[in-house]
Amino acid sequence: MTSKVTYLGNLRTTAVHLASEKKLITDAPLDNQGKGEAFSPTDTLATALASCLITIMGIKARDLGINIEGTFAEVQKIMDEQPRRISEIKVKVCFLSSFGAKTEKILEKAALTCPVANSLHPDLKQSITFIWPS
Repeated sequence: MTSKVTYLGNLRTTAVHLASEKKLITDAPLDNQGKGEAFSPTDTLATALASCLITIMGIKARDLGINIEGTFAEVQKIMDEQPRRISEIKVKVCFLSSFGAKTEKILEKAALTCPVANSLHPDLKQSITFIWPS
């Protein structure tokens, strides 16, 4: 088992990662009857995509002997109403260092093979941009 999710009432859950005992709280978003005081379940999905992209790039960077520490992603989730679902996830990956065009393309290509990206339904648009310093 990976995790245990418990309903706490008031449209809030807590999830426990069983191997590490780390906790994650979710709330329903403001636009769906919730308080919006924590990540919503759909926020965690969108955020998981960005986290996975960066993790896979971190693995490739380590293999290449370069450091991408401090790289960050800005995530925007776009919802549809009928049916209520995520229609698009926009991720802007921002790097603090440049590594040359060839290495940068290798990192970008690696990112786009992340398991979360490959697990999402093809109808969910993934708009991924990579921002390298000049």
